[in-house]
Amino acid sequence: MAEYTQQQLLDLVNSSQVNPGNDRVRQITQRIVSDLFRAIDDLDIKPDEFWAGVDWLARLGASGQLGLITAGLGFDRLIDIREEEADEAAGRAAGTPRAIEGPLYIAGAPLSDGEARLDEDPAAGTVLVMEGQVRDVDGNPVAGALVDVWHANELGRYSHFDPDQADYHLRRKIKTDAQGRYRFRSFIPPGYAIPPNSPTSELFMALGRHGNRPAHIHFLVAAEGQRTLTTQVNIPGDTFLDDDFAFATRDGLVVELQPNTPAAGYESLGVNAPFTRVCFDFVVQPALDADEARPQARMDRATA
Repeated sequence: MAEYTQQQLLDLVNSSQVNPGNDRVRQITQRIVSDLFRAIDDLDIKPDEFWAGVDWLARLGASGQLGLITAGLGFDRLIDIREEEADEAAGRAAGTPRAIEGPLYIAGAPLSDGEARLDEDPAAGTVLVMEGQVRDVDGNPVAGALVDVWHANELGRYSHFDPDQADYHLRRKIKTDAQGRYRFRSFIPPGYAIPPNSPTSELFMALGRHGNRPAHIHFLVAAEGQRTLTTQVNIPGDTFLDDDFAFATRDGLVVELQPNTPAAGYESLGVNAPFTRVCFDFVVQPALDADEARPQARMDRATA
C-alpha cells in the first residue's frame, strides 16, 4: 500500500515495467498519459466529466466512427501536412497534392481495364464522366497504374457501410492503358453530414461546429516504382467547399465541370446523351523504396 502525490503517481505509471516491451509504444504512451494528467489538473476536470468522457469514448469505439473524429479534429490533415513538410525538406515536393483518405475505403473493388462504370441505371444524379492520365513527375504516362475510386451515393452514404447498397456500389479499380489513361462514368455526388444522433455529432454539437463535408470523390493511385497517392477531388459550387469539417479541401483539387459534353465517343460507358465531363491528371512521385509503392490504404498499411 502506498500514498502518492500526482507527480509520484505519474512517475510510477510511466516507469512501471516487467519486460522490455516496445520502446516506441512506451515513449508515445508516456507522452500522452503525461499530457492527460496535466490537462486534468490544469483544467480541474471533475470526476463526472472524466467518466462522461470515458463513456463517450466507449460508445465512439462501438459506433465505428473513430475515423470521423480523427478527420474532424484535424489529425488526418495534420499527418498529410507533416508528410508534405518532410517532402519539402527533402526536395520531393512534386505531384498531385495529397488529401485525406477518410475512414470509408474498402479494398477489393472490381478491376477494369481503361474505363469503368461506377453507377447503375437510372442515374441517381447528373451523369459524370471523369477522365485523364496518370503521369510521373517528368510528364511520362504511367501505363498499368491502378486508380481506385469511390464516392458516396445520392444520400451521402457509402457502400459496405450502408446495408441498402450492393457490395462495391460506386467503387471501382481502373488499370490505365498504354498511354496512362483512365476514365469512369458515375454521377455528381452530393456533400453530406456526419451521422446524426451519434457520438460524433454529440461532440461537434458540444463544440458548436457543423459536421458537413463538401461533395468529393476519393482516389488511391498506385503503380510499380511510384509512390502510392491518396487524394480526393472536390466538386465546385458546394456550400461547404471552403468550410469542410474534415479540413480536406486543397488548392489544385477542385475540378472544373464541363456540362453538355456530347455523348459521341463515350457509348461504351452507357452514355447516350450530353453529360458533364471532368478532366483530371494524377501526377505521382517516384518511390524511394518498395514500401512507398505498396498499393494499400492507410489501415491496411498500418496493420500489415
